Amino acid sequence: MEGNRLSGVVAAFAALVSVAVLGYVIGVIGVLRATDELVLSRLAFFVATPALMFATVSRADLGALLSPVLLTQVVAVAFTALVFVLVAKLAWRRTARQLTIGALASSYVNAGNLGVPISLYVLGDAALVAPILLFQLLVLTPLSFLVLDKGSRSPRAALLLPLRNPLTVASLLGLALALAGVALPVTVMRPIDLLGGAAVPVALLAYGLSLYGSRRAAPAPEEDGVGRDIALAVALKAFAQPAVAYATARLLGLEGTHLLAATLFAALPTAQNIYVYAVTYDTGRRLARGAVLVTTGLSIPIMATLGAVLG
Repeated sequence: MEGNRLSGVVAAFAALVSVAVLGYVIGVIGVLRATDELVLSRLAFFVATPALMFATVSRADLGALLSPVLLTQVVAVAFTALVFVLVAKLAWRRTARQLTIGALASSYVNAGNLGVPISLYVLGDAALVAPILLFQLLVLTPLSFLVLDKGSRSPRAALLLPLRNPLTVASLLGLALALAGVALPVTVMRPIDLLGGAAVPVALLAYGLSLYGSRRAAPAPEEDGVGRDIALAVALKAFAQPAVAYATARLLGLEGTHLLAATLFAALPTAQNIYVYAVTYDTGRRLARGAVLVTTGLSIPIMATLGAVLG
C-alpha cells in the first residue's frame, strides 16, 4: 500500500512536470511566442484559477480550510522573512523597500500557478492551498504595500488593494457559501467547473513558456552586491522555509497528508508576482527576478524528493 501511494505521488509530479515541459517545448519550436506567456497567465489568473478556487472552497470541509497546515506556513514565512531582513539590514545596509522585496522573495510562495496544481493532483484536495493563498493576499501583500508605497497610497487603500485580486474575491465568495451552507444549483456550477478545469493545464503551460522566455530575456540592470541578496533569498526560500515548516508540523503532531502538504507548500518557489511588485515600485528588480528564476528551477527536484520521502 505504501509503495502504491509513493508511486502515485511521483506519478502526479511527473504529470505536472510533463505539462510544464510541454510549455517550454512549444516556446522553443515557435508554436507560441515567449510573450504569449502573459496571455496564458492572465487567462489562468483572472478566469480559470478563480473559478477553480470558488468551486473548491464553496464545497470544502471547513475543517480543511482551518487546518493547522496554515500555522506551519505562517511560522515558516515569519522565520525566513525575519532572517533576510536582519542579515540584509545589519550586514549590507539595504533600504526598507529593498528589504521588503527581499523578504517577499525569501518567503512568498507561488501558491497560485504551482500551489493549486500540486494541491489538487499530488495531495488530492485543492482546498488545502486556499488558506495559504488568502494569508498571502490578505496579510502579506497589504503589509508589503504599506512599505513599498511610501505614502503614495493611504493605509486604508493599501489594505483594501488585495480585494481587487480575483483569487482573493473568488476564495472569499466560496468561503461565504461554505460558511452559510449554501449549495448552488448544478446548472450554475457546471460552467464554473468547466472553467476551473482549465486552470491547472493553462497555468503549467504558462509556467513552462515563462522559463523559455526567461532564458531569452535581456539581463536586468546591475545592482551593487545584489548577488549575495539573491543567494540568501534562494537559500532561505528553497531550503530553510520547507525545513522550518516540516519541523513546525512535527511539533504540532501532523502526519500523513497534512505533514506532506505543510512541507510541499513551503517548498514552492518564489511567486512571480514578486517581480511584478519590484518592477512596479522600481526596486529590487534583479533580486526578485533572480530569486524567482533560481527557486523555480530548484523547486521541482526538491518537491519531487519531498513527495517521494514523505509520500
